[in-house]
Amino acid sequence: MRKSSAVVVAPDKFKGSLTAPQVAAAVARGLREAVQDLDVRCVPVADGGDGTVDAAVAAGFVKVGRWVTGPAGKPVPASFAVRGTTAVVEVASAAGLTLLEKPAPLDATSHGVGELLKAALDVGCTTIVLGLGGSACTDGGAGMLEALGTASFAGVDLVLASDVDNPLLGPSGAAAVYGPQKGASPEQVEILEARLEAFAQRVGPEYASRPGAGAAGGIGFAALAVLGARFRPGIEVVLELVGFADAVRDARLVITGEGSLDAQTRHGKAPFGVVKASGDVPVVAVAGQCSVAPGDLGLKAAYALLDVEPDVTRCMAQADSLLGVLGGRIARDWMSE
Repeated sequence: MRKSSAVVVAPDKFKGSLTAPQVAAAVARGLREAVQDLDVRCVPVADGGDGTVDAAVAAGFVKVGRWVTGPAGKPVPASFAVRGTTAVVEVASAAGLTLLEKPAPLDATSHGVGELLKAALDVGCTTIVLGLGGSACTDGGAGMLEALGTASFAGVDLVLASDVDNPLLGPSGAAAVYGPQKGASPEQVEILEARLEAFAQRVGPEYASRPGAGAAGGIGFAALAVLGARFRPGIEVVLELVGFADAVRDARLVITGEGSLDAQTRHGKAPFGVVKASGDVPVVAVAGQCSVAPGDLGLKAAYALLDVEPDVTRCMAQADSLLGVLGGRIARDWMSE
């Protein structure tokens, strides 16, 4: 391996186990143990969901903490990331499903998201990236708008980063597709759909069918209709934020990954976005499990933790050390002269 040839490690999180920066660090450790003096560049990524702020912070943004109204209406600690006049805000940080003690499909609010956006405005940010994944609410963004009050987004570039492009209403809309994931019964899905339809009629029905309007329980709709936001695939936005193009320019190999590589990975998920952004540089992946042929994702190879430790519970508990093992395997497979 030529010392001037770099390896870029750009994984997403392993949900329920490790953050993206932790995954990248574990793989990098295994690479360096196998090949001394290796130029390893850790560039953790995200697809716009939870972990987007972590990726920004790893790239040099500063984390800013705030107490906000959580999805159940109680105060929760949240954070966003700032660099210069650019802020990165996560819906999941203020209105995430993991912040609920029990599901609240009819009552969960996006109020805290508005509070975080207002905080970003208050520190002078003129570009705000809003990651839309992981929400607990299906309120169409009504709570967010209430929290913002008269705050102005004039002159602000509000970018919605998401891995989904669902409309607000209908069989592929926010209530029908994501309501059940948030604990909604079939009857509650109907209630949520009716609420969203009534809200859309008041706020801007022409925006309800826009791609991404149904993201994050309809927060996408409110941001498009009222705040003048624009929608972009989350992984593309994050790759720009973290400087992936510069990192990969003279790389010999890229290592990406996520908890599960499967048929959904092609649809807006981080590893597939990394493959597309890597150009001619070969890309391999690490994962907890892999249920799809690597070539179908444009990967040269995939390395799964379950191939090393077949017990799922132990696999998740020991993910850090097992990723180090996989890093070593990748080094031996790909770093030879």
